[in-house]
Amino acid sequence: MARRRPPTVHGLAVIDKPAGVTSHDVVNQMRKLLGERRIGHAGTLDPDATGVLLVGVGYVTRLMQFLSGMDKTYEAEVVFGVETNTLDSAGEVTARHDMSGITIEQVRSAALKLTGEILQIPPMVSAIRVDGKRLHELAREGVVVERKPRPVTVHSFDVQPTDDPLVVRIVVNVSSGTYVRTLAADLGALLGGGAHLRNLKRTSIGDFTISESHSPESAVLLSPITALRSMTQIVVDAPTADMVRHGRVLPAWKESAPWAIVDEQGVLLGVYDVFESHGQVDVTRAKPTVVLAEAIA
Repeated sequence: MARRRPPTVHGLAVIDKPAGVTSHDVVNQMRKLLGERRIGHAGTLDPDATGVLLVGVGYVTRLMQFLSGMDKTYEAEVVFGVETNTLDSAGEVTARHDMSGITIEQVRSAALKLTGEILQIPPMVSAIRVDGKRLHELAREGVVVERKPRPVTVHSFDVQPTDDPLVVRIVVNVSSGTYVRTLAADLGALLGGGAHLRNLKRTSIGDFTISESHSPESAVLLSPITALRSMTQIVVDAPTADMVRHGRVLPAWKESAPWAIVDEQGVLLGVYDVFESHGQVDVTRAKPTVVLAEAIA
């Protein structure tokens, strides 16, 4: 069996995903543009959604695990009075409500109840697996299963009126794993009716924002270390760099973990975290989470 050709192109792309394509479509498009197979993304966006999608190329795919868990900011519109089976405008209408009497003050009061640490039931159109099958696959088969509420954090939930009294514009900053469509549906339910989401746009993942994004066809590859720019960076000397390349356990650094380890030439060597083994934590030692023996600049 032939060995896969090692990647030769490495970097991070901050993509502004257009509507009408999946996140995987973007990955495939960039594979063709860059001639590189090893490409992956962090934080899937629905086909109808737009905005920030982080795409790792080459060995940077191994760093995407540190990006997927970051907080995210979204803007969207909530349409009151109409429920759909997907909780957004792409679905079929399942119920209608007369909500003509709601006020923006009532909407903001309801949004406050959905702010902070809350429990959220994932929608049937999500990618969560139940008994080995993704929920959205079950939904396409017409199967609805019970889903357990999951803890999420809504850091902020801003509501602004529009020209239509039954439509509000929202801007939310949420923890990873939060479903904005579910926030919209829950908002409608709290107001005594129903609602669905439309025009969803992700404006940031961590400190990666829409202002630095590019379309897939004009993607700009940032240096691999940029993927870890919010992580504590530790510059090590040559002997320590050699130990990092071999995945050695090292004394912990004083700065807060995890640590992005860089050699004196600015080459990213890997990521270390506080040592843990069999549930026991040793804050005086550091062990590798990812070692880039290939050492990419």
